[in-house]
Amino acid sequence: MNRPELLIPAGNLEKMQTAVLYGADAVYVGVTGLSLRASLAEMPVADLAAGVNEAHAKGVKVYAAVNTFARNADLQKARQIIPALAAIHVDALIVSDPGIIRLIRALEPHLPIHLSTQANTTNAEAVRFWRDQGVKRIVLSRELNLEEVGEIAAAVPEVELELFVHGAMCMAYSGRCYLSAYRNQRSANEGDCTQSCRWEYLLYESTRPVEPLILEEDKRYTYLLSSKDLCLIDHLPEILAAGVSSLKIEGRMKSTHYVAVVARTYRWAINTLVHHPENYRCNPQWLAELKKISYRGYTTGFAFAEEKINDTSPEIKYIQTHELAGTVLQYDPVQKRILLGVRNHLAAGDEVELLLPDDTVKIDTRMMVDTSGKQLQEANNCNQVYLPFNQEAPIGSVVRKEVK
Repeated sequence: MNRPELLIPAGNLEKMQTAVLYGADAVYVGVTGLSLRASLAEMPVADLAAGVNEAHAKGVKVYAAVNTFARNADLQKARQIIPALAAIHVDALIVSDPGIIRLIRALEPHLPIHLSTQANTTNAEAVRFWRDQGVKRIVLSRELNLEEVGEIAAAVPEVELELFVHGAMCMAYSGRCYLSAYRNQRSANEGDCTQSCRWEYLLYESTRPVEPLILEEDKRYTYLLSSKDLCLIDHLPEILAAGVSSLKIEGRMKSTHYVAVVARTYRWAINTLVHHPENYRCNPQWLAELKKISYRGYTTGFAFAEEKINDTSPEIKYIQTHELAGTVLQYDPVQKRILLGVRNHLAAGDEVELLLPDDTVKIDTRMMVDTSGKQLQEANNCNQVYLPFNQEAPIGSVVRKEVK
């Protein structure tokens, strides 16, 4: 069986390093001013250059998203950034706009192009069209089911196909949403979505302004605009059988804890599938791990026609059982302890877990000390503390704690 690529989101340099540590084959990043994410999930070229060097040293590819719907004012910036991205040796550009594709072909014709899901590719003729424009890989529309994906792969086998398998889903067709722009003057199609679809809405009849109508489904409120999150870890054999070569995780705006958990969990699943394809079963431990990140309930999206992608209720909203406690800054092999950069409040006695690439290990916080050796009862964001640990822990390893 061919080993599929595991493609992990990286909103900044730290998250890129986290993705590499926990098993990514490739990462995708937003380029400042030209990607479809807010500035907090974009990387300036200087940071990206450092990340590319680190990733390539570990055999991990880096794809840069320049997939904004470009306006005339964006073109000069694109003319400057495209050669800069080629110079730092990114492995491909993720693009949605035909004008940007034309610029890439003119400025850096040897730079591989991946077509964003924003381009809404839903059939084999569209794939052939983009292939003829020099596109190497296509991120297929999320509205396709696996049968349709398989038909496209069989019809155009020379084009790589990439598919989202996990993460948040936009209610709009291929993410082409104007709700945020309409309500808040912040356009999702220019990287500044306020997620207005996640808000709670009531419907008022004009003659009864103080009597809101409640939309019900099975005697519960219905959030018609807000989907559950996608999770296809239980269906990896069907996805690979359809001819998909890259499995993409959504989440450049998500936390370092999210990146670590989804990367290593899908890494475990893919390795198991590749090495034991005949006996593959989705391990309940994997699903349990994916329920320790912030999520909104899970769905298989459009992969199988019988499921409704927006089937949710007020009890679901965001579910979060665990959060980032900190990341490992260094390991002291003499005193057998880790130096933890604290990210959330941590009290002596809190139950915390260290996430290693292949294991999860509990850590005793009762002997927490600061860098001067003083024993502590609590620590807060930006503090550095030592915790006992009798085996080496890689720098950047994530430590999490249960949300009380």
